[in-house]
Amino acid sequence: MNYTENFEGIKLDVQAVDITISDNLQQSIRDTISRLKRHTSDVNYVDVYFTDKSEKSTNPKTVGMKFGIPGNDAFASDSGDNWMELLKNVEEKLRSQLVKLKR
Repeated sequence: MNYTENFEGIKLDVQAVDITISDNLQQSIRDTISRLKRHTSDVNYVDVYFTDKSEKSTNPKTVGMKFGIPGNDAFASDSGDNWMELLKNVEEKLRSQLVKLKR
């Protein structure tokens, strides 16, 4: 399930091959972007990647998020078995990067 939307003036592109993203998870992605926007004034785009390698016995799911900002883009990813938990971990990693870039 891939989809693109304009969220608060930001091009949001979600790529999830052979995975259906629930409405609840889609809203969590938007909430994450809203919280991260507080740390930077200019966001051009956000790419979110979901992969599920069920054949792996440990950490089969991966979430990656790329925050398109002027200069070097911020990127973070995490692996595990719970989409919501992974999204929170990625948000925390990106928040840390954005705070460092702001200094």
